[in-house]
Parts: sequence; structure tokens; C-alpha cells
Amino acid sequence: MGFLLKLLAYAAGLAVAAWFLDGIRFTGPSNGSAELQEKVLPLLGVALILTLINTFIRPILSAISIPITILTLGLFQLVINGLMLLLTDRIADSFDIGFRVTTFLAAVLGAIIITIVGWAVDAFTGNE
Repeated sequence: MGFLLKLLAYAAGLAVAAWFLDGIRFTGPSNGSAELQEKVLPLLGVALILTLINTFIRPILSAISIPITILTLGLFQLVINGLMLLLTDRIADSFDIGFRVTTFLAAVLGAIIITIVGWAVDAFTGNE
């Protein structure tokens, strides 16, 4: 159940980040029911990619970067989170999912939004 909840939390975070930031977007219709129908599956696909990346790759990068994370008082984790979102963009692009992250700043801000939404989902559902 934890993986499914994490997947849905990332999907919600991606949706909020794409809604708030111009640098993160899903391609396709931009309004109406067609937008909802054509963007739900890509959203879940990108959330799956992000979940897998954050499950397997992010811990390795975090462990390797412990010295610089300590030196920057943890702020380097924002860079790692942004890089994970950019990696998600690259993988989604190779599968032609229709997800774009245009800049590194958008990736970092999107990662912050996704994290905050994930915390909210965890608080709402009572999971840690």
C-alpha cells in the first residue's frame, strides 16, 4: 500500500507543480474535459517514473553527496531533488509521454512543491 500511496502523492505533487509553474507542463489540450482525459495517464506514468527514480537512484546520490550536503547545511538536497525531476523529464521524453521541465530552476521549485504536497498527503492519510 505504501508504494501506491507514494505514487498518488507524486501524481498530486506533479499536477500542482504543473499548474503553478510555467516551466513544468504536460503537453496536450489546455482546457475542458479533453485536458483531463488526455493528461491523467501521462500524469500517472510520470509519477511512476519519479517514484522509481526516488526509490532507487536518489538514495545513492544522497549517500554519495553527504559531505557537500553537510557543508551546505542540507541545501544540496534541493539540487538533488531538482536533478531527479530533470531525469524524470528525460526518461518521460524517451517514452514520448508529453512531460516537460524547461529549466533547472523550474525543476528545483517543482521538487519543492512536490515535496510539500507529498507531506500534505502523508499528513492527511496518517502515513510517515
